[in-house]
Amino acid sequence: MQPLPPVGQNRYVTFWKPHALAKPHLNQLDLRLGDRVRATSELQDVPNGTEGRVILANGFNWQRYRVQFDNGAEIGDLDGRQITPTGKAEKRIAKAAKRP
Repeated sequence: MQPLPPVGQNRYVTFWKPHALAKPHLNQLDLRLGDRVRATSELQDVPNGTEGRVILANGFNWQRYRVQFDNGAEIGDLDGRQITPTGKAEKRIAKAAKRP
């Protein structure tokens, strides 16, 4: 484990290796730590369209994410209903969806 730059109220956030069984089901987002995302709905303190970065991937049956948004807000328990991937993550997911 290595300390990373300050995030939100915490001094440092440690990234943990995802559990081997924590795989998204069909129609769930498959995001990685550090992936860029955009809010697709109004969230508390986060306007629609605000971009952010995934800082935690969580869950076995329901894959959910904690995101640090560019406006400083940090929100957990987000999934495909509230966020969508952007940039490299969007391209990676689109490429994976084309595979048989």
